[in-house]
Amino acid sequence: MSEIGFRVMTAAPERYAAVPTIGFGLQVESSGDAIYSLALQCQIRIEPKKRHYSPGEEERLLELFGETPRWGDTLKPFLWTHVSRMLPGFTEQTEITLPVPCSYDLDVAAAKYFHSLADGEIPLLFLFSGTVFTKGPAGLQVTQVPWHKDATFRLPVRVWREVMDLYFPNSGWLRLQRETLDALMRFKAEHALTTWDETLGALLEKAGGPRQ
Repeated sequence: MSEIGFRVMTAAPERYAAVPTIGFGLQVESSGDAIYSLALQCQIRIEPKKRHYSPGEEERLLELFGETPRWGDTLKPFLWTHVSRMLPGFTEQTEITLPVPCSYDLDVAAAKYFHSLADGEIPLLFLFSGTVFTKGPAGLQVTQVPWHKDATFRLPVRVWREVMDLYFPNSGWLRLQRETLDALMRFKAEHALTTWDETLGALLEKAGGPRQ
């Protein structure tokens, strides 16, 4: 029976993916029989308590975690995403890229958290599972990746921002209800505004808030 181990080594933007994607360099080791193939599944969780936050970051994270005096109770690990990858056969060790799509939808907790960080690193926990196919003396064998197999990694905030800048240069993304969008379109047309930035800026100014 093969003993499987995982290490997350690197993270870099996938520049030619169909959607914003970070490629994590994953090292997989096997101490037993040669691996015929590995159907890998991975749950990635964010561990927000394992980093420090600037006053500006604390302010931007108010909606997600509440007032800072409550952070001892609210700063809990939470899910980023699930990904899967089929690995080809290998003996002893192999290195692959695990592509992880990223959303800029600020209604999603992970995207809201990433967007709120100015710099530093994002503490991640990778929880692995899946099915291992090995070639042994008795022929093909099928085993499961144990549930306790995991790995930690600190993702630089700059990597996430670089990915978003590739797909949304100097911009963000908001999801609006159709009625709200219709109202914004009417306001934009009535005031002869040319861009959505101008439209939202005019509304902020009318409400007495800052344009930037």
